[in-house]
Amino acid sequence: MTKSNLDLKARKMLKAVKLYCTSGRVAVLNVLIRANKPLKQAQIARRLGEDHFDKVSIYRTLESLTDVGLVHKAYVEKRAAHFELAHHCTKSQCHPHFTCIRCGNTYCLTGMVLPMARSPHEGFIIYRQQVRLEGLCPACA
Repeated sequence: MTKSNLDLKARKMLKAVKLYCTSGRVAVLNVLIRANKPLKQAQIARRLGEDHFDKVSIYRTLESLTDVGLVHKAYVEKRAAHFELAHHCTKSQCHPHFTCIRCGNTYCLTGMVLPMARSPHEGFIIYRQQVRLEGLCPACA
């Protein structure tokens, strides 16, 4: 996808949720569209080029995109937030993620459907389900 096509897609996404099309928002969405996997804030910053956007601006941009549901946080390793587009998820359930224990790569398992968990314990209310699987990817197996 060319940069102009990415920019157009990002702008359409922002207009759909009634957010201003700032250069920072468009740039962050472009990184996430290209990535096709969850990224940490530092990885997003590296891909943007740290000369263009500071960490605080990237964080605020990610939070605003999360607040409107374009992006969500996926907790992939050691409870560190990773960010990705939310188009494969519902409000209550994120698609599963697979992390290779050898190479550390994380993959989105968007074709895998898992039933929503129900707590056997009284008083627990589940609002959101995120599933993380670990094992060996095809390259490491």
